[in-house]
Amino acid sequence: MQALLRVMAWAIAFSAALLAVAPAAAATPVVAFIDVTVLPMDRERVLAGQTVIVSDGRISEMGPARRVRVPSGAVRVEGKGRYLMPGLAEMHGHLPSPQVPEPLARDLLFLFVANGVTTVRGMLGYPNSVELRERAARAEFIAPTLYVASPGFSGQTATSAAESVRRVREYKAAGFDLLKMHEGLTREVYDAVTDTAHEVGIPFGGHVADKVGLMHAFEKRQKSIDHLDGYLEALGLDDSPFRDADSATRARKAVELVDEKRIPELARRARAVGAWNVPTLALWQTFFGGEPAEAFLGWPELKYVPKSMVDQWAQARKNQIANFPPAEEGRRVLGVRDRVLKALVDAGAGVVLGSDAPQIFSVPGFSIIHREIPAMVRAGLTPYQVLRSGTYSVAEYFGTLDRSGTVAVGRQADLLLLEADPLKDLGNLSRRAGVMVRGRWLPETEIQERLQAIAAANLTR
Repeated sequence: MQALLRVMAWAIAFSAALLAVAPAAAATPVVAFIDVTVLPMDRERVLAGQTVIVSDGRISEMGPARRVRVPSGAVRVEGKGRYLMPGLAEMHGHLPSPQVPEPLARDLLFLFVANGVTTVRGMLGYPNSVELRERAARAEFIAPTLYVASPGFSGQTATSAAESVRRVREYKAAGFDLLKMHEGLTREVYDAVTDTAHEVGIPFGGHVADKVGLMHAFEKRQKSIDHLDGYLEALGLDDSPFRDADSATRARKAVELVDEKRIPELARRARAVGAWNVPTLALWQTFFGGEPAEAFLGWPELKYVPKSMVDQWAQARKNQIANFPPAEEGRRVLGVRDRVLKALVDAGAGVVLGSDAPQIFSVPGFSIIHREIPAMVRAGLTPYQVLRSGTYSVAEYFGTLDRSGTVAVGRQADLLLLEADPLKDLGNLSRRAGVMVRGRWLPETEIQERLQAIAAANLTR
């Protein structure tokens, strides 16, 4: 996992806030989605022939089209033959740093929204990330609703228990939404961080360090296990003489010692302790699938990030490929991860949608729609289970079901309007008629114009 940490280190440059003071956003008009089929996402059902009224950034009225009166002057959006659902989430994202030029930073945030991703949990923060979150909430620029993790606790940045305790209290006071756990932590430091986090009331999530282990992370009630970290090791390695071996030996032995009969037990344990899981399956396909960097360079979404970033990703992939198992072993790793995810869902454990973007070949928004969601389907999840992981379950994770995660009166108007039913085919998520973020309606024509401008700008970045 230390090799993985090095692969992902570039994302630190994309982890915090960004923008100069912008003028306050103008009031959004009332919008009416008329005669639309609604996917409420509170359970697996559809409501046909609905009219949904949005005002002041929230759903103010919803009901059968024949009964709901559209307010005079409202923006009318034709819904017949279309499907309205909650916006999706990226639960392991990264936010632009102060080093990113402002125009590029705005574009990276827009890419999420352009794909219907209206909530992002930024998983590595800087002191000014909290300000970014608040400015996004005020709609000073087009961006998802942001939740921001603290600067990371890793083996390099958190070597003293006492200093780490001080940092926990500092980050809580600063208003971060959670603490980011990274690789390399000793159990002593991890325990000091997590005990203090429980004391002051701030959740913690992210990686599972080798010296911590999944079962101990469960015991400490780590809120999210990102990348399914620690599961492979818990299926055999952590009970073997190789537990404390060097990282290369651990990686090799973890594959050799996997006992898949233990997967249901781990899934039940995850549910019992309330651990949420962020799979990032597609990113692991990039790492373990055995394909050379050149195999990814033809992906069409790469035009929406600067060529310099793509070049950096390609070089990182080439530099790190020797640190990952051979292709055959890598495919076994991917198969085990798929079966772990399926078992977690079957056991009723918490699973939320995340792809780790921007990251190596994971373009914001596009990686959710075109990479992560198909990977979850290949792992055996149903369309509803996948959609739930990006909507209702996200609100469960944040404790915001009273104001997000579903299409219902009183909920924040983060919505995705589609030309076809995603419950029948998740490919329909790319057939957008438009996106609404905090009550602001962005028709698909406007989204495409902005995307074209972004692609053009990237030719010189």
